[in-house]
Amino acid sequence: MKTIQPTELNALLTTEHSLALLDVRTPVEYAEVHVPQSLNIPLSALAPKSLVGAGSVRPDEPIYLICRSGTRATIAADKFAMDGFGNAVVVAGGTLAWQSAGLPLERGEVRVISLERQVRIAAGLLVLIGLLFAHFVNHWFIGLSAFVGAGLVFAGITDFCGMGLLLAKLPWNSRLPS
Repeated sequence: MKTIQPTELNALLTTEHSLALLDVRTPVEYAEVHVPQSLNIPLSALAPKSLVGAGSVRPDEPIYLICRSGTRATIAADKFAMDGFGNAVVVAGGTLAWQSAGLPLERGEVRVISLERQVRIAAGLLVLIGLLFAHFVNHWFIGLSAFVGAGLVFAGITDFCGMGLLLAKLPWNSRLPS
C-alpha cells in the first residue's frame, strides 16, 4: 500500500487542483473539519467501481484517501485494490497529522464526538452492563464483558474495529445535524 505525508499532498494540491482526494469519514466528522478540495464518501458507502463509472475518480491517476488517523483510509485502499485499482494512496496519519503539520483545514459549525471516542464509550458501557447484570441477574452475563474485551484486543492487534464500523452507520454519524 502506498502512503503520502500530509505536507507532500498539500504541495501537490496547491499545484494540481484536479487530484482525487476522498475523505472516508462519516458525513458528520467531515462537516466538523476537513481538508479543502476533499470529497466526502463514507467508508460504509464506498464503491470504487461506481466512483470510476461516475467520473469522480480516474482509474489511471492516483486516488488519495484520508480519514481521521489512517485506519479507515487503509481499509478504503484495500477496497480499491480488491476492485482492481492499484493507485490508492493513503494520507499517513489522516486529518490528525494534517492538523499537526499546521496545514489548511475547513471547519464547520458542527461539533461531534469522534468515532474513536464513541467506540470507547460503547465498549465501556457494554462492559459495565455485563458486570452489573452478572452480579445482579445471572453470572452468565459476564460473557458480554469478555466478548467486548476480546473484541478490543482483536481491534488492537489487527487495527480493524467492527464496533467502529457499526457505529459509523448509526443515524447521528450518517447525516448532518440540522
